[in-house]
Amino acid sequence: MRLNKKTAIITGSASGFGEGIAKKFTDEGANLILVDINSKLLKKVSKNLSQDYFVADVSRAKDFNSLLKYVNRKFNSVDIFVNNAGITHKPKAMETVTEKEFDNVFNVNAKSVYFSGKYFVPKMKKKKRGVILNVASTAGLSPRPKLNWYNASKGWMITATKAMAIELAPYNVRVNAIAPVAGKTPLLKSFMGGNSKKKKQAFLSTIPIGRFSTPLDMGNAACFLCSDESSMITGTILEVDGGRCI
Repeated sequence: MRLNKKTAIITGSASGFGEGIAKKFTDEGANLILVDINSKLLKKVSKNLSQDYFVADVSRAKDFNSLLKYVNRKFNSVDIFVNNAGITHKPKAMETVTEKEFDNVFNVNAKSVYFSGKYFVPKMKKKKRGVILNVASTAGLSPRPKLNWYNASKGWMITATKAMAIELAPYNVRVNAIAPVAGKTPLLKSFMGGNSKKKKQAFLSTIPIGRFSTPLDMGNAACFLCSDESSMITGTILEVDGGRCI
């Protein structure tokens, strides 16, 4: 098993890509702390996978501090941190996105990455080992219209990934990202601005391989980047996109 006895935190793991990553990591022998703001769904996933969980809002320093204390009590340290939690605003002209919507997107998609560094990197540096995986998006590489500030938040995450990687490499802490294309997750309807057959076909037409991504696709990619098989890989953005960004 590629992640045997590794301890990993996965944010946004109550559904979608996060749940897919959690399932794959469980299959590969990891001990997990599943983190999400949705306590009902989180408890269900935790029970199904027989893994630990912690209810938290990753946009709040207070919740991250509580998570750190919980992890220190139960596991002492963390080998892998997956920043998967993410939200979007609905498709609309950039000037019509409210300040509250903008702040929500950046607090979850960007500030949570900052908090993961602030609270969990110090011990990784001290141990001289660790892996951080950020779940970015093809939106940060090839933006879609009317998702302007979501696109920008994922572009920020991509740059942050490279900046973190170069700073942490001397401590043997690797930082990578995956960039999924639109996938079969609860966020898909929000990205498309609806759930009609026409809207789905419009999105699918931009993916050369001809299908949406799945949580399993992300689980497989994440497992590779977080395992020792990728020990020479850091600062990489792995496009899991069926050719969308070619």
